Amino acid sequence: MAAEDAVPVEVVAAPARPDAPTDSLAWLAVPAMVLLAMAPAFLVESFRLFQLTSVVIYAVAILGLNIVTGYNGQISLGHGAFYAVGAYTTAILMASFGLPYWATLPVSAAVCGALGWGIGFPALRLGGLYLALTTFALAVAVPQVLKHDALETWTGGVQGVFIAKPDAPFGLPLSADQWMYLFTVAIAAAIFVLARNLLRSRIGRAMMAIRDQPTAAEAMGMDLAALKTRTFALSATITGVAGALSAVAVEFVSPDSFSVNLSITLFVGMIVGGVASIFGAVFGGLFVVFVPNLAEDIAGAAPGVLYGAILILFVFVLPTGFAGLLRRVAASARRTTATNDATPGR
Repeated sequence: MAAEDAVPVEVVAAPARPDAPTDSLAWLAVPAMVLLAMAPAFLVESFRLFQLTSVVIYAVAILGLNIVTGYNGQISLGHGAFYAVGAYTTAILMASFGLPYWATLPVSAAVCGALGWGIGFPALRLGGLYLALTTFALAVAVPQVLKHDALETWTGGVQGVFIAKPDAPFGLPLSADQWMYLFTVAIAAAIFVLARNLLRSRIGRAMMAIRDQPTAAEAMGMDLAALKTRTFALSATITGVAGALSAVAVEFVSPDSFSVNLSITLFVGMIVGGVASIFGAVFGGLFVVFVPNLAEDIAGAAPGVLYGAILILFVFVLPTGFAGLLRRVAASARRTTATNDATPGR
């Protein structure tokens, strides 16, 4: 065919991707969530702000437990011990060595990570209920060790250690409670983002492969013992940072504050928030902070009975936790949207 006889081709611009508005909304949601998280610092009174700070701290601790239990399949009933070690490390560094609160956080993280590695190296070779029993024994032993006479110079024995809550830096017009809340939210946000990225990486997929199919994972060349130990150490590190933040927020640490009940509380928060869910830890933190207070206000003389009843109800109604409920609601909304789009005339 001659060149002059060729049929001209009209170039039509490709339509915009239909998910472009969704991407834009996703990016807009990030600053919206940041503003929403910061708002309580300027809207609620000091006591409620302290409770919300505790929620954020518990959420970080529950996230640490969820990494080793929810994503790696190792049952731990002793994470309250790492919480205690992180809290005492920060309190001792502030009270005895005069370190600023922010400088104690990486030290507490390193100490708890090393402790988690040392305990996880032999304990994770047991696995299953034996690991649960080993970590439970750790939770029982740590408060007694903190009371020992040999460590009383540092730990204060049964009297504990008092520290001062820091004031806002750079002359910011914020109270100590407001600054502590904002500082805790910033640290927690960084930890949650890093955990999310890690669990979506190759290492995170390997952790879940060991949880779901350990035999197949080992056959593919994965070093199960090494990865389990590293996961346990990472989990202890995150929970230790939560304990360090707790020491600064409460301004006091004592052995009786870190009894076995703390480890059970973290485990309950993980179950209620949702096992193997990153942001379910936030719901778990809300539950363990506010529900016991609600039970005490309602039941009066027997708050434990009402708290236990509420917990049993949650397990029956929401077996996959708050995160599972949100996933089911989101899946239902997607199915409804897909049905409406497929309906003729729409």
